[in-house]
Parts: sequence; C-alpha cells; structure tokens
Amino acid sequence: MDIVESKFKSTPAQAAVVDLFLRVGVRIEDGRAWCDGIVLGDCAIGRAAGVDRRVVRATIEKIAGDPDLLRIFSKLNCTLSMVDMAPEIGCSSIVITPTDSRMPGILADVTSVLYKHGVSVRQAMVDDGGMDGSAELQVVAYGRIPPEAIPELKSCRGVKSVLIK
Repeated sequence: MDIVESKFKSTPAQAAVVDLFLRVGVRIEDGRAWCDGIVLGDCAIGRAAGVDRRVVRATIEKIAGDPDLLRIFSKLNCTLSMVDMAPEIGCSSIVITPTDSRMPGILADVTSVLYKHGVSVRQAMVDDGGMDGSAELQVVAYGRIPPEAIPELKSCRGVKSVLIK
C-alpha cells in the first residue's frame, strides 16, 4: 500500500479516513462511498474515522480524481468476519498476531495444527489492518479447540500471540 500511504502522508485526517476505508472495505464509486450496495454518508464516515465530514468529502474527491487511487479503492469490498459470533453458532475462534505478517507459512502451519487435532476450519481471514501495520489471522473452527492444540499453535513459525475466543 505504499502508493496509498505516499499520497496521504501529509494529511493525517485524510489518512484516518483512508485507513477506515481499507479496514472495513469501503469502495469508492461515482464519487460516493459504498459498503456493498449501501451508500455511506460523509457524516457517518466522519464519526467513525474521528474527523469532520468535510475531510471525508475531500478524501473521497481525492480518491475519485486520482486514477492510481481509484484503481485500488474501486475494488474494495466488505467481508463478514465470524470471529465474534463464533460461540453463537457453535464454533470457536482463534486470533493470531504474527511476528511479521510477510512471513510465508503462518496460515499453513496454523491450519496444519488444527487438522492434526481433528478441527475443521469454517473461515480463515488474514487482515493486514489497513495502513497502521497491524495484522492478524482470524480462524473460525467448528466446535472447540482442544487445549493440547494451544501450545502447538503458539509455537508455529511467525506466531507472536494466540487468543482463543
């Protein structure tokens, strides 16, 4: 996301809006902000990003007027994360924070441990957290995570922390 960061580094308020767009998958199309088929108002976005609605409007106009930015932001989509609702649907969730999100094999190692313990994965998502550099691997699994799998998950390559919900 170097191109996005470079275009907003001198405007922290607009960078906050862009970070929100990237984290939640807000698409820019026809000079408007969209979440799936729902148009989002500038005031609502401003409240969520902690900025004035005029900053939101300026950010959207900047994106809409820049072909490089529009190529990125016109393709964003919001995606359902089942992590918080997992207990309500008979599942468990695991949130893994990596030591370095660019390290290959973290997802493969985590799912291998789960497979070894007979755990079936319902959903796995890697979220890089927008422009703030935070990243996490979210895994929703059918049933409970066996306690003996937890130390193995913690010892997977590139795993900084494991949170079982």
